[in-house]
Amino acid sequence: MIEVKGVTKTYGPLQVLKGIDLTIQKNEIVSIVGASGAGKSTLLHILGTLDKPDAGSVVINGHNVASLRKNTLAEFRNRFLGFIFQFHNLLPEFTALENVCIPGYLGKNDPKKTEARAVELLSMLGLKDRLHHPPSKMSGGEQQRTAVARALINNPLVVFADEPSGNLDSRNAQELHHLFFQLRDQLGQTFVIVTHNEELANMADRKVEMKDGKVLSLVR
Repeated sequence: MIEVKGVTKTYGPLQVLKGIDLTIQKNEIVSIVGASGAGKSTLLHILGTLDKPDAGSVVINGHNVASLRKNTLAEFRNRFLGFIFQFHNLLPEFTALENVCIPGYLGKNDPKKTEARAVELLSMLGLKDRLHHPPSKMSGGEQQRTAVARALINNPLVVFADEPSGNLDSRNAQELHHLFFQLRDQLGQTFVIVTHNEELANMADRKVEMKDGKVLSLVR
């Protein structure tokens, strides 16, 4: 699903990534761990096409994404990739249902089908009674599950998550961790998760440890 070769990234005088080689298989859940400053989030942003490497290649499902032009890349990202962040980034003026539908609308998908899919996902995630609630009327766990539904609305091939449970209490964090595996089994997505949570990292099919901008080890 993802093949990374020789990826480097420098910000000013600081080389953050120093030649990353990594392969991620379809339907695999991979955790990326390491101390702060190891380059985890930078790598995730490059894998998710939110940033470009200085050198090297990133191939997702046969597409060399580093070579795609801006508009084509935006279309690719919307169609094939989903994102979950530590802070859910829901728009406060919209309901849960509306927030989930936004990527579908941006992708110019059929509005009725998008809304039906959003209701299906929110219901599957235990939010059937929160469809028309704004974020301010939902708990932290409910907001993060809404963000998960938003990430899944376009049936992405890969879901990238950056510290997805970092802003949740232990009970909600545990529920979210198990949810990723349920979604993988039910929907067939590939998950790439940056996390400091050892429980989540060890649950993954494979754990990638980073240090000083390099992949230190791969643990199955």
